[in-house]
Amino acid sequence: MGGRLADKVALITGASRGIGRATALAFAREGATVVVNYVSRADAAEAVVREIEAGGGQAIAVQADVSRRPEVDAMVARALDRFGRVDVLINNAGVGARASTLTMTEADLDRVMAVNVKGVISCVQAVAPGMIERRYGRIVNVSSVAGLGTSLAETTPYAASKAALVGLTKRFALDLGPHGITVNTVCPGSIRTDMTRGDTAHAALMAEKAILGRQGEPEEVAAALLFLASDEASFITAQVLSVDGGRLDFLSRSA
Repeated sequence: MGGRLADKVALITGASRGIGRATALAFAREGATVVVNYVSRADAAEAVVREIEAGGGQAIAVQADVSRRPEVDAMVARALDRFGRVDVLINNAGVGARASTLTMTEADLDRVMAVNVKGVISCVQAVAPGMIERRYGRIVNVSSVAGLGTSLAETTPYAASKAALVGLTKRFALDLGPHGITVNTVCPGSIRTDMTRGDTAHAALMAEKAILGRQGEPEEVAAALLFLASDEASFITAQVLSVDGGRLDFLSRSA
């Protein structure tokens, strides 16, 4: 199968729905063999695999909670056993917690940091040795405009974790770049997913916050991830790309 990711093996975390699902399907259409990670929705993950296979692609679904390092190691081991390598890692799995500075609990912070930060570190550490050996790799993290300082209330712990991911992207790029590995981040704005499609009030609120006057679609984020994962972006690393329709509600303009 030809395409922009022909002969590449891509591991996509949190790929059973939303942005992850759209990315898995987009990558498969461009020739990638896809490892569809999920944490609990086996039925949804297998549906993604079936859709990829129906289109002539190759994929497997692998369960793992990225916040647990042994599960990450087992997931990557299965990918290597089945396909021999991981060329592309998309760190998409993430969780949120509705809380402010004064209401967030230790449990809130522990959970978002365990998945959104520690989980990404674990996945990068698990795939990087093989990428270093082959002197090739594409790592793209999915952060959020929340991590850049948007003003949506009750997102403080989530924003903190996503800001950490932006910083880590640059450190990963520094450490792995000499080995032929690029590392970038995409920061989505408000995206219509299965969880938000029926919430018309939320959709209207978020549309008002964007220059383009609407929410984004998962496929629009997947397109940015595809570009950064492809060889078209071979000289791009340590960068942060917002896919947000032109969000207006930033708390400050400082770094």
